[in-house]
Amino acid sequence: MARSLLVRHGSVLSLLTLASRVLGLFREMVKASFLGTTALSDAFSVAFLIPNLFRRLFAEGSIAVAFIPTFKAYLIEGDKEAIREFLSCIWTFLTFFVTLAVIAGMAFTPLIMPLFKMEQELFDETVFLTRLMFPFLAFISLAALFQGILNSLRIFTPSGLAPILLNLVTIGAAFGLSRFTANPARAMAIGILAGGFLEAAVQFPFILKKGWAFCFVALPRALANPGVRKVLRLIVPTIIGMAAYQVNDLVSTALARRVGEGVASSLQYSLRLQELMLGVFAVSIGTVLLPDLAEYAKSSQWDQYRAKLTGALRVIALITVPATFFLLVQGEYLIRLFFQIRSFGEESVRLTLNAFTFHIIGLFFIALNRVLAPAFYACHDSASPSLAGVISFAANSVLALALSAPLKGAGIALSLSAASGINTALLFFFLTKNPHAAVGKMVRSGLLYTLKIAVFALLAVLPVYALKPALAALFGGRTSRMLVYGLPLGISALVYGAAGFLLLALAQDPYARRIIRFFKKKKP
Repeated sequence: MARSLLVRHGSVLSLLTLASRVLGLFREMVKASFLGTTALSDAFSVAFLIPNLFRRLFAEGSIAVAFIPTFKAYLIEGDKEAIREFLSCIWTFLTFFVTLAVIAGMAFTPLIMPLFKMEQELFDETVFLTRLMFPFLAFISLAALFQGILNSLRIFTPSGLAPILLNLVTIGAAFGLSRFTANPARAMAIGILAGGFLEAAVQFPFILKKGWAFCFVALPRALANPGVRKVLRLIVPTIIGMAAYQVNDLVSTALARRVGEGVASSLQYSLRLQELMLGVFAVSIGTVLLPDLAEYAKSSQWDQYRAKLTGALRVIALITVPATFFLLVQGEYLIRLFFQIRSFGEESVRLTLNAFTFHIIGLFFIALNRVLAPAFYACHDSASPSLAGVISFAANSVLALALSAPLKGAGIALSLSAASGINTALLFFFLTKNPHAAVGKMVRSGLLYTLKIAVFALLAVLPVYALKPALAALFGGRTSRMLVYGLPLGISALVYGAAGFLLLALAQDPYARRIIRFFKKKKP
């Protein structure tokens, strides 16, 4: 029942996230078309990386995991006046803090840029783009707070719509403003800024509709609020862990800039493809999972807690392991289909494929981390995942320094995947400290299920691999990328999906049985 509810509650959010990720991928296609893997593309990637890093630290990473369990506890207690006071205080504190962060970030940007080893002209452009996009942090932090409020109330649609607007506005700005700006990168930066504002604006009316209006209060009063103090206690170790994880991006990009032009951009294109899968499933499941786990932990419903978490881990394995096998075989076609246009030539394809091959082997571990972390946050334990993040950051840094010179972008991507695996192992280890989690049984069950899915995925991918040369010969030489790469991808996906589902059905997998029952009910 817990697994069924998880899938049902996450379905709408997954569909919205799918639309968002597809648009995000299209945004990268537009960027690839306008900028390719040129130095200007690297400048945009670096410029967006820095405010985006702080966004993940102070917004999506910390606000969500510290705020939702605290707010959920207020909701369970049911004191409406205390809830409004808490919301007003956290709103005041967050607005004040992110405003200071934006001002400081814009002021100190020139001191950060030397890390990325660039010529003076490119340096100046990167500083300009970074300062232009830094207010994005303020908008997206407020959007994260609004998302935390709505998700705690089990309202997921507005937060699913918000990133769709960001991508649409950025794409529109690239096409509509490029002729009026010095270069297309500046047009996209303006789109990022406007999209961040809309992410916050679209969610706020839904909060008012639920009757949770709040206002600014005196800063000392906000800091004295017990709920704010609890959030801050949770945020501090979370920021340390998230900082370690997000600085991975900073280290990777700095190393990429030193091993060759275009490597930094190719890593970003590769990660965008990886995030398409993560966003649709892992992020959606993690988002839906946290409020429920927080409620079960608060009310000591540990059987439901374990069932919910175990179901989430199995769903992640069912989705990401087969996806990994398929994308290892068809990664080049995917890259050519989405990105190969105008400025994105053969060298860009080669660089991106090198990174993508090693990024995608970490998909399963990164997805597991997105689902395991809420298990700690629901129990007000932010220190354990933070420590895991610090250790995995150290591992990534050492591996990236060792592998970036001989393997270039592939080495940096492999380092991230290996560090993600280390992070997963540490999270499982730290979960044993919670006696209610019964992690030993959970790990054994999850490993056996993952191995079964991996064997099935390997068997299912064999006909796809065998069919690849025939499809290339049949559709090669056409002028349309959709015909040359899109149709073979679609046919291969159908063959792979059919073979995989047949194997699951023969093994009487519970998810396969559920799908079969669903379609039987639909028959007249």
